[in-house]
Amino acid sequence: MARSCAAAVLLFIALAAIAAFMLNPRLTRYVESDAFRQALENETAKGLHFRGGIYAPIHRTGLMTARSERFRAGDGQKAMRSIDAREITARFNPWAIFLRRWQFDDIRIGSGDVEVQIYEPASEPVPAKPWFSIFLPNRVYLKRIESDAANVTWQFREQRAGFFGTRLLITPHGRDFNYQATGGTLKMPLFPDLYLRQMHLLITKKLFTLYDVDLAAAAVPVGEAVTQNEGNIHGHGTAGVGEDKSVDLDVSFERVPIRAWLPSNWKEHLTGTAFGKARWTGKDAKLESSSGEGSLGVRDARITGFPFLENLAIITGEKSFQHLELNDCALELEWRYPKIDIGRIALEEKGKFRIEGALAIDRGTLSGAIELGVARQYLNWLPKPDEIFTREQGGYLWTTVHLSGTTEAPKEDLSPRVVDLLKQSPAAFLGFLFRQLGAWLKQMSE
Repeated sequence: MARSCAAAVLLFIALAAIAAFMLNPRLTRYVESDAFRQALENETAKGLHFRGGIYAPIHRTGLMTARSERFRAGDGQKAMRSIDAREITARFNPWAIFLRRWQFDDIRIGSGDVEVQIYEPASEPVPAKPWFSIFLPNRVYLKRIESDAANVTWQFREQRAGFFGTRLLITPHGRDFNYQATGGTLKMPLFPDLYLRQMHLLITKKLFTLYDVDLAAAAVPVGEAVTQNEGNIHGHGTAGVGEDKSVDLDVSFERVPIRAWLPSNWKEHLTGTAFGKARWTGKDAKLESSSGEGSLGVRDARITGFPFLENLAIITGEKSFQHLELNDCALELEWRYPKIDIGRIALEEKGKFRIEGALAIDRGTLSGAIELGVARQYLNWLPKPDEIFTREQGGYLWTTVHLSGTTEAPKEDLSPRVVDLLKQSPAAFLGFLFRQLGAWLKQMSE
């Protein structure tokens, strides 16, 4: 009993001493002094692996809290290349001094920018310390950092990419940090903007681990209304940030509108929602060392207004070819940079046509063959169609079309065969020419 009373008395005295110390005006003057600010700059920079950092003037706002308008640091040595945090409020935990650390239990940041990087591991210099440093805190411990509007960016293909305007929560994982983000926009070159639902990742000395990321197509205005965020894109994977920089990323997607992913001159012609999956691996994050595989399908695919379809409608005399609604639209692909193999192609509007086959693209060069099946009634314009479409199966007449040329100027061997066949029938050839002439006159009059 006596020991318990003595312990209680000692605890009360310790609390009273700490309270008196905290309420001492001299402490306020010290916290707001240049000496304390410079010491905190050094400790913060060391804890985050920067060569140095700069705080705006620090103001004590409560018993354990202080505020600074800004902290900036650059030339980061590890995962973070730079940081610019604004409107910072922090709550200090004095008890952690007995654990030899400067501990901040809660740090709030109004807005900020963090740039992350892949770095070459290197030992950091350890400065000499005085003998009495064994009694002092030896590191900064950040228990919780939260920002309502943060930009987390990186360099991708020599351009700035990242999450913009996201709500960011950072918590410790040993000597490393967990990052959890919700809201905001993912911006990357070659891709449309995506809305971030949530993300969880861990960055350690050797590995960048993406536990989960959940994205959606960003909301876009349509007239006076705004569409809701649509579709789901999920991803997880790892990327080395030490000596091993290998990348392994898995992505799956469902109900993603395809229009935003298309070249600008295709957007008005194609609609539908995509689903599928992909895996990307490589010895580093560069496209040139990547490889992978994936599958892609499109539901409710509609194709309209393409000049090719307009010409096809003219040639065949079938206006229905101006607008296609695909019942089947899928393919599989595999890439080993710089070659892309596209296989198991399946495109069909039932009762009209079907395409199957495979092709390859190697540094822009196109090769491969597809099987083209067309319903007989859509070949009435062609004399003796059985000479080209030599097989009949599944309600279609089939022919093989060989592809060559480049992606910018593709070539196929079907057109020459059709022209040769038309030459054998003057009447059919004249009909073809008159249809072409009629279309040309119509364009001239518009």
